[in-house]
Amino acid sequence: MPQMNVESFNLDHRLVKAPYVRVADIKRLPAGDVITKYDVRFTQPNIEHLDMPAIHSIEHSFAEYSRNRADNIVDFSPMGCQTGFYLIRVGEPDIEGTIELIAQTFEDILAATDVPAANEIQCGWGANHSLDGAKKAVRAMLDQRDTWTEVGV
Repeated sequence: MPQMNVESFNLDHRLVKAPYVRVADIKRLPAGDVITKYDVRFTQPNIEHLDMPAIHSIEHSFAEYSRNRADNIVDFSPMGCQTGFYLIRVGEPDIEGTIELIAQTFEDILAATDVPAANEIQCGWGANHSLDGAKKAVRAMLDQRDTWTEVGV
């Protein structure tokens, strides 16, 4: 297959073993700043996927709660394939620290009683959330934390 501009398009999704957390890209900016993009994969590509209300609630919750734990979060965005998220942080790659941040933030989601900003004022589709679905997905991923560094490729 031809080399693509997007790193994840060059990843053979048939060979990975989800769940995992991996460095997907590193950008070194002209002023010397570094931005690291992490692939936070919940489900096995092309076999299973997360439901949109759960994805939406994980996105809102992680975006809010992770910033209580780290000041270098740029973005946490769902993948269109619905199998995981991209976490973008300022700084050199730190897989161990990022895994700890993710695990702690997932614990915050499990302890939550509502989804942050899940209303029509603060969200473009405030009714499309499932805290129960989010908790189920992060619990399943947390239960396999010991394999998060084993990508399979």
